[in-house]
Amino acid sequence: MDYVNLGSTGLKVSRICFGTMTYGDPGWRDWVLPEAEGRPFFERALEHGINFFDTADMYSLGVTEEVTGRALKALAQRDDVVIATKAYYPIGDGPNDRGLSRKHLFDAIDGSLRRLGVDHVDLYQIHRWDPETPIEETLCALNDIVRAGKARYIGASSMFAWQFAKALYLSDRHNWARFVTMQNHYNLIYREEEREMMPLCHAEGIGVIPWSPLARGFLAGNRRKADGGETSRAKSDKFAQGMYYDDQDFAIVDRVVDVAKARGVAPAQIALAWVLRQPGVTAPIVGASKLAQLDQAVAALEIELSDDECAQLEEPYRPRPVLGHE
Repeated sequence: MDYVNLGSTGLKVSRICFGTMTYGDPGWRDWVLPEAEGRPFFERALEHGINFFDTADMYSLGVTEEVTGRALKALAQRDDVVIATKAYYPIGDGPNDRGLSRKHLFDAIDGSLRRLGVDHVDLYQIHRWDPETPIEETLCALNDIVRAGKARYIGASSMFAWQFAKALYLSDRHNWARFVTMQNHYNLIYREEEREMMPLCHAEGIGVIPWSPLARGFLAGNRRKADGGETSRAKSDKFAQGMYYDDQDFAIVDRVVDVAKARGVAPAQIALAWVLRQPGVTAPIVGASKLAQLDQAVAALEIELSDDECAQLEEPYRPRPVLGHE
């Protein structure tokens, strides 16, 4: 496993970030694995040398954080892992159980720390932009969370580049803790981030940790337009079905499959190798529902795509509406 700096910070993270949304409460989503079935995935991730684990308070409405915390406490030393979590989405029915207000962020970080069973997280991220809360309020609250020792660094997720630039400017102006990462939607099927967000992150020394680098499994090459596909997630993931499944998307997958066949590897490995090759990408966030998927993701680190292969993969892409900011 290779380790790199997280953006311009001194924090070293594995080139693969292990996403934990798949483990928690099956009652939240049909494709979620319960704790006992999820534990082997944490074991395998650590065996591969992965030290970077990403979760969120809204995954299984808090259960995923509990599962993650128990697994890492049992299997690793706290100082050996980098734990990231997120806040924004509702995890309760109250009017203040959501968003990026000072009240909610203070309550959310304490809830996350309690569920994870730790006294701090290494990276605390805003899960989306909150149009109902002034960004100054959010940034001041995050700064106080860092100063209180509850988070070492802060990060952001999908938003417009102008919003991220504004947040970085205000942090610099007020000498507040600054976002060090951008967790954005980026893969072979969705490349709109290349227009402004990726160049902004490169210029500002921001670590890019893309979510859904395999388009929620779509780039594995086993989806069908008629009924989604064979897997439980393919059939029930309405979020993915609303973002992908256009003819253009299937054309891109066909290219991925062609390159994979020529290489003798899995399509998902080609799609992930492409993301890893992109300038500024620190660590794609990879989830898995089968151990072989995790093994393949790590093996993708050894695949070096040629310029011709990348041109073949990228040629079918056409501009598309912004996806993933909701």
